[in-house]
Amino acid sequence: MKKKRIYVLLAGMVLLLLCSSCGQKKTSYYEKSNIVMDTVVTLSASGDQAEAAVEAGFKRLDELNEMASATIPTSDISRINAAAGKNAVKVQPEIFKMLEVSQKYSQLSDGAWDITLGPIINLWGIGTEQQRVPAAAEIQAALPLVGYEKISLNEADQSVKLEKEGMALDLGGIAKGYAVDEVRRIYQNYHIESGLINLGASSLYAVGKNKDHKDWAVGIKHPRLDDPKEYLGIIKLKEENLSTSGDYERCFIEGDKRYHHIIDPKTGYPADNGVMSDTVVLAADVEDGGMLSDLLTTTIFIMGAEKGVALVNSLGIAQAEITTADYKVHTSNGFAARIINLSKDFSFAD
Repeated sequence: MKKKRIYVLLAGMVLLLLCSSCGQKKTSYYEKSNIVMDTVVTLSASGDQAEAAVEAGFKRLDELNEMASATIPTSDISRINAAAGKNAVKVQPEIFKMLEVSQKYSQLSDGAWDITLGPIINLWGIGTEQQRVPAAAEIQAALPLVGYEKISLNEADQSVKLEKEGMALDLGGIAKGYAVDEVRRIYQNYHIESGLINLGASSLYAVGKNKDHKDWAVGIKHPRLDDPKEYLGIIKLKEENLSTSGDYERCFIEGDKRYHHIIDPKTGYPADNGVMSDTVVLAADVEDGGMLSDLLTTTIFIMGAEKGVALVNSLGIAQAEITTADYKVHTSNGFAARIINLSKDFSFAD
């Protein structure tokens, strides 16, 4: 069921993206899809070394997954979680950087972004065969194990310690974005002229222009329609990162209520503030743009439309839209003008 949902969302986002690449010469265009980091990844590239770049990209994704997955016992994250409340664990530079950035944005967002949600995420099991609504008592018992301030980072030896036994990190909202940045660096090393780095339906980077020398057109999924041809709107990209989050990505319905995977760290329940989806765009010159766009979509989803837009505007490095259940589209400075062909189902918020 989980894989089927991922494929539907991928089609909804990528079909529009890749159609402009049809007709590329076989000697210069290469595309490959595979399941990595629990999502369907599609890498495409144009250039003399397109195939080598894509294959190197997938190799790097496998390496990152081995470090960051909470389900691989030998990963850095699994070792940190196993040592919670006991001792510090030395980690690889990639993991330490993700944790450092996470701490910064946890502070900036007053805890809306928090990677210590592992115990709560495990209770809900959303997207797995064990998904369920936990008892209120279970959530209350797990909440004391959540809190970014309970992570100790030692830069000198690149070690990490979780203060309480039972704590658990989950990098699901940042690792894919970090991976986009890593593949982008590989593309640069292989002198890729144009292409798309697409990690599922949530994080991507558009390289250069399409074969018609035009900006890439990205369709943002309609949050309440399954038809892949139905979009909230279209955004043009050139050398930019784009990430999306939505309450439709991994969810289940019980008792006429939608339970989705974006958990509010303060309550232990899926964020329930009227937000259906959001989209964040960062330009190429923003350092770690893929990672930041990824974590910001989760952060502003949890913060809600008003606070989320205010955060994005205050950062000065990103643009965003937040779509609410009343079918209003709330935008940061300058972003409304970027949305083309806004669906008739929606209107911009005042």
